[in-house]
Amino acid sequence: MKQPLIGITTFIGKNNQEVPKRFIDVISSEHGVPVLLPEIENEDLIKAQVDNIDALLLTGGDDVDPALYDQDPHQKLGNVEPERDEYEWKLIDFALKRDIPILGICRGSHMLNIHEGGTIYQDIYSQIEDKDLIKHQRNDSKEHFTHKVIIKKDSKMYEIVKQEEIFTISNHHQAVNEVAPGFHVAAKTNDGIIEAIESTEHGFVIGLQWHPEERYHTDESSQNIIKSFVKAAGK
Repeated sequence: MKQPLIGITTFIGKNNQEVPKRFIDVISSEHGVPVLLPEIENEDLIKAQVDNIDALLLTGGDDVDPALYDQDPHQKLGNVEPERDEYEWKLIDFALKRDIPILGICRGSHMLNIHEGGTIYQDIYSQIEDKDLIKHQRNDSKEHFTHKVIIKKDSKMYEIVKQEEIFTISNHHQAVNEVAPGFHVAAKTNDGIIEAIESTEHGFVIGLQWHPEERYHTDESSQNIIKSFVKAAGK
């Protein structure tokens, strides 16, 4: 297998763009070549970015602007990055047209779903009537914070992890609501929150609510997800 180039989206700060090193580490551990994708405005250059990578990794970060799915901002909406939204929207445009593998993590999963016509909850704790939700948003940085995810057996995710139940690190107050056309639900938590979606029209286009990059070095299912993504990019 060739060593594929994996484009990784970056977090936009006031005067810089950066990405947590763990994204770079897990890709390189599977012999993928990490390529950081800085936010730019020129559409031709964005297309050139996508034309020169073998797969796209959409990382986490701030909330997605609800204007993208035709909603007013909820009181519990967090920080948004409209420039990043616009940039990643175009990245997804070109990546789907090329049918290269895409892995969206947390915010990245939301961007995928919204791009293809779905919606998200702006705040699951205040927008879901059943208040008996488990804890999805952690308030510390301990990697041991996990909850169970139930994997559907008729999904690509099940083919990857080969388990019906896994424990994951998940940290979010938003989640997929209406699933986009051309996608289906691949995993949920016991309280019904959607934790994974995947395209039924592309080879490898998956959105995860949880963070396999955080448990990669200690968890087999997390390793298998990253390994399968890089392997798909190398074909």
